[in-house]
Amino acid sequence: MAIINSKILPFKAQAFRQGKFIEVTESDAVGQWSVFFFYPADFTFVCPTELGDVADHYAELQSRGVEVFSVSTDTHFTHKAWHDSSDTIGKIRYTMIGDPTHQLSRNFGVLREAEGLADRATFIVDPDGVIQAFEITAEGIGRDAGDLLRKIKAAQYVRAHPGEVCPAKWQEGDDTLAPSLDLVGKI
Repeated sequence: MAIINSKILPFKAQAFRQGKFIEVTESDAVGQWSVFFFYPADFTFVCPTELGDVADHYAELQSRGVEVFSVSTDTHFTHKAWHDSSDTIGKIRYTMIGDPTHQLSRNFGVLREAEGLADRATFIVDPDGVIQAFEITAEGIGRDAGDLLRKIKAAQYVRAHPGEVCPAKWQEGDDTLAPSLDLVGKI
């Protein structure tokens, strides 16, 4: 199944956000840049380090018009209990979606059916609801929110500048490339 350039599928889920239970649908992601940040389970080991890292970058993500939706197959009640009991998780201000029915994990193709858990996966979704980038790592390999932010900046730049692309290790302000016949074999 092709994931890049595919639209996110419809969903409805319960979530925990800033002390409240809310309902979230795909329409909450459309019209802005979004990150769907899947992780295996609450009250684990690598997951809180990643979620805390994203929380530390959340203000900058927000300033760039990016909303974050973390997702695990736990319930929204479990997310609240974790938020209330962990200093690291307690600093989270973004939406924590519960996916006990596995609808979202299946929609994004990251459900480990036999375990009922989501893979460690990140999806960058543009304002049209189209997936522009994704990353999946093994359960023991944590992700880096700084690199996620770099990829979002690149995706936003490419969207705003048709005909230009961002090379490896591109940082905001660096030179980009304009693919053409003249560049073939010269890079």
